[in-house]
Amino acid sequence: MKSQPFIVSPNDYAPALNVIGTKVTVLASNAATQSYEITLQQGDEGMGPPLHSHDWDESFYVLKGKIEFSYENKTVMCLPGTLVHVPAGTVHGFRYGAGGGEMFELTGQGSRATQMFTAFHKEIPPGPPDIPKVLEVLKQNGVTVAT
Repeated sequence: MKSQPFIVSPNDYAPALNVIGTKVTVLASNAATQSYEITLQQGDEGMGPPLHSHDWDESFYVLKGKIEFSYENKTVMCLPGTLVHVPAGTVHGFRYGAGGGEMFELTGQGSRATQMFTAFHKEIPPGPPDIPKVLEVLKQNGVTVAT
């Protein structure tokens, strides 16, 4: 199936998904692009995924706040205007800093990120997460949590 041109305005956005304290707005799924995915992510201070890896590339562009990114035993505080690229297979994670933050995420071909975010929204209610259920959803979507 060939990808078709499209425009998504704020009035067209689907409601944000609740992904364990992060609001994820899907701007373009790989079903729409036939390749990559784009999301807008907004998180409260201290929120973010554990160190993990997956088989797709991922890039983040910080729009607001401070976001601490960790990868390859390094941790860097990223300010607005910072781009972070994480190749497939790289163990990485991030935490929103004081006051929270906002960023765009662009995934590489073959990503299951939006599928995973939708599963989290449907299967993990707000509040303290059921860790075994979180690990199950991650595994079902090709994500390995670092131990």
